[in-house]
Amino acid sequence: MATVQLNQLKKVYDKDVVAIKGADVTINDKEFVVLVGPSGCGKSTLLRMIAGLEEISGGDLMIDGDRVNDLSPKDRDIAMVFQNYALYPHMTVFENMAFGLKLRKYPKAEIKARVEEAAGFLGLTEYLERRPKEMSGGQRQRVAIGRALVRQPKVFLFDEPLSNLDAKLRVQMRIEIKRLHQQLQATMIYVTHDQIEAMTMGDKIVVLKDGVVQQVDSPMNLFNNPSNKFVAGFIGSPSMNFLNGTIEQGNELKFVAGSVSFGIPNELQLREKLSPFVGKPVTFGFRPEYLYDKSTERQVQLSVDMNITIDVTEPIGSEAFNYFHFAGMEDQTYCFRSSSANQYQSGQKVEVGIDINRLRFFDGETEARIA
Repeated sequence: MATVQLNQLKKVYDKDVVAIKGADVTINDKEFVVLVGPSGCGKSTLLRMIAGLEEISGGDLMIDGDRVNDLSPKDRDIAMVFQNYALYPHMTVFENMAFGLKLRKYPKAEIKARVEEAAGFLGLTEYLERRPKEMSGGQRQRVAIGRALVRQPKVFLFDEPLSNLDAKLRVQMRIEIKRLHQQLQATMIYVTHDQIEAMTMGDKIVVLKDGVVQQVDSPMNLFNNPSNKFVAGFIGSPSMNFLNGTIEQGNELKFVAGSVSFGIPNELQLREKLSPFVGKPVTFGFRPEYLYDKSTERQVQLSVDMNITIDVTEPIGSEAFNYFHFAGMEDQTYCFRSSSANQYQSGQKVEVGIDINRLRFFDGETEARIA
């Protein structure tokens, strides 16, 4: 397979519209890397630049150490799976999967062997004589993957391949694509706007916003150690809660935001990092997973009591999402997760605490994490 390197890669459209602003990313051999971000962040543009479908305005695109900026798509040894499948409706499954090999004038016997092998791998053997309209969305997506698979390329590219499928089928196809990666040991680059998809599939995730790479990291490092407020809010479902306030110095260093006030524990190195921010705006971030009911939690060291009022509870099986506000801050809604065994009611007042090892603060001006 292959290593892919993006060195200060840029894309500028007419009228100086900058879509990608100097992306630096290394995708190692056999890695499954996910490009994720909101609509319009540049993730599909970046993928199309790697594929050769978008001209590169600046920087270098390297595949296995070779600069490929000026190579045509067919010369980059890359196969792409599109969002809309891009299958020929008048062709059978076999003909769709074989089409790229026929264009490259592979021998008929080799084409037949490759297509049959890929069809067996993807569970499509019994559908080889069907046409796309006679198949379900999930089956058509497997055909599109099979068409890429028979090419045996250096790199597989996926552009939001599951967005047209229903929720249950998306989960199934996620598992199939991940299993495919594990069995092929291939280099794969996958684009999605769905952060759950990114977290469950990627060995490494590239988070983009407005054409700028915000952070490149493993899923759990993104979740636990986001580099800035945007990454913290984008990764995780429900997303991280944010509370704008200030750092104050009295008898102790503490965070204050309206009715919420708590000291920064002496044993945390975070105190040293927060000291320069005394009197300055900061944003406190805490995940719904790390907020606990103090009347029931005994295992986790928690911050001082914070009084909340439950607004709405959403049970989702074994757990529940509880939406609440702090006293005197009725216009701001936050969330914490709990076991469904703890059934809260609308209007119920609860004393909660936050795991002191999960306190996250962000510069109120730059939004960079204070780490």
